Amino acid sequence: MALAALSGGVVALFLTVFGGGGSVLAVPLLLYVVGVRDPHVAIGVSAAGVSLNALTALTGQARAGRVRWPCALTFALFGASGAWFGSSIAKAIDGERLLLFFAVAMAAVGLAMLRPARSEGSALVRLSPRLAPRVALSGAGVGAAAGFFGIGGGFLIVPGLMGATGMTLALAQASSLVSVAAFGATTAVNYSLSGLVSWPLVAAMTAGGVAGTLTGLPVAKRLGANAALGRRLFAGLIILVAAYVAAKAVL
Repeated sequence: MALAALSGGVVALFLTVFGGGGSVLAVPLLLYVVGVRDPHVAIGVSAAGVSLNALTALTGQARAGRVRWPCALTFALFGASGAWFGSSIAKAIDGERLLLFFAVAMAAVGLAMLRPARSEGSALVRLSPRLAPRVALSGAGVGAAAGFFGIGGGFLIVPGLMGATGMTLALAQASSLVSVAAFGATTAVNYSLSGLVSWPLVAAMTAGGVAGTLTGLPVAKRLGANAALGRRLFAGLIILVAAYVAAKAVL
């Protein structure tokens, strides 16, 4: 339980400092540090923890008025259906083979973090009859991927929202938290129905996440101009961990 709390703190620390990507470390930490033996349980616990962390972050973004609720809720609603479908498929796949897929997803997250972020877009975004089908279709596809890999999917949700609605990067990052929470909760519920979620571990990781967030806030402020370099180094770490996960799954 102590190692689970420590792992939750590490994930929250990276999420707070770099604003994304940290949640993909939850599964490797649960498997190789905490000692969870079943990859499905690790994914189920990770999904629940990601959902709770997203709800915490969403509160602050909502108070700041950065969440575009109509677009965010539409994306999350259709995406949750996709997440249920994707997680149902993942539960039927052998654990070691699933880890190979997860390693590919981790590598994709790392590579996505290396790309310079685009901030173009409009802050005056409204959900119209013309936009609604695009938002729904994009949400369903991203949700299916997030549910299958058992990750928050923020690195897919943000560009999905920007592409479907034309909103700015800042608004997409804030609005994406609605979907991160919804996809994680959907995946966790699906896994829990099969007895693949350890709720005491979820509680321990969540408690550690609070400490990690509080630690990460001053660190994020001190990085300043070095934040971009730190983000690239963190992306490299994710890619290295992805290679380790793949090697462990194969060997």
